[in-house]
Amino acid sequence: MVKRKHIPLRTCVSCGLKTAKRDLLRMVAHPEAGVVVDSSGRQNGRGAYVCSSCRQSPEKLNRGRLERSLRTKIDRNGWADLLEAVSAE
Repeated sequence: MVKRKHIPLRTCVSCGLKTAKRDLLRMVAHPEAGVVVDSSGRQNGRGAYVCSSCRQSPEKLNRGRLERSLRTKIDRNGWADLLEAVSAE
């Protein structure tokens, strides 16, 4: 009997798509740094995931859902920086 490798699934906070963790982009809420993009997927802090279709068109990102899942508020400057970082990834 061959064992299948476990593939962790995560849900996109914006559109609700469930897919493999490695296919999603992780964003982390740091107490002192605010919300940052975690390209390694291992930074400390509360995380949320965004799928590739939401990354390609940042206007699809839902600010309210992201703030709720990260349990933090994002100001205008932080939101603009985050959209820029997401589209660059």
